[in-house]
Amino acid sequence: MEYEILVNNPWQENTVVLYDGTGEAAIVDCGCFTQEERQRLEDFLAARQLKPVLLLDTHLHPDHVFGNGFMKERYGLLAQASQADEPLLAHAPEYAAMLGLRGMEQPPALGAYLWDGDRVKFGASELEVIAVPGHSPGGLCYYSEADSLLLAGDVLFAGSVGRADLPGGDARALIEGIKNKLMCLPDGTKVIAGHGGMTTIGEERKYNPFLR
Repeated sequence: MEYEILVNNPWQENTVVLYDGTGEAAIVDCGCFTQEERQRLEDFLAARQLKPVLLLDTHLHPDHVFGNGFMKERYGLLAQASQADEPLLAHAPEYAAMLGLRGMEQPPALGAYLWDGDRVKFGASELEVIAVPGHSPGGLCYYSEADSLLLAGDVLFAGSVGRADLPGGDARALIEGIKNKLMCLPDGTKVIAGHGGMTTIGEERKYNPFLR
């Protein structure tokens, strides 16, 4: 499985395209806000002749769902995410405006719910769903054991962890979830966070000050 990271919107959110040799692709956290960002994603998919068949969200804060309406309109895809985060969608435009970004369209409703331990498939690839609440009530990570790759959303960052002071946040649940569900993964597991650069589980186990 291969991946491409597209940095989008004023919050520099990582939109991730996962794809394999079948030509099918999964889009994780489509944060495209501007027409230029949407076009860049569309151009990337077209250039590699990829067919998006899956739209996944790690959580439903505005910066991670800006592009969900575009994905529905252009590719007929509805996002899959945790039911626990679903209430965040209803007030996403107002929340974005409170944080200084106006003009967000109301995101579409979720197409399906995902639960801890679920497995989602596209092409010849498979992702395991790992629930880690705390940054949001329904935070999810997506793990490919075969590719040693974890999409951590805003749960785990290089040298840091997600904020827990937003509505629905829980610092204790976040740290416990990271320690119990993510730090047990192999050291060489590559981590794509929701913002910023990549890291590995081994690096975070050794050096992340929030996990000591």
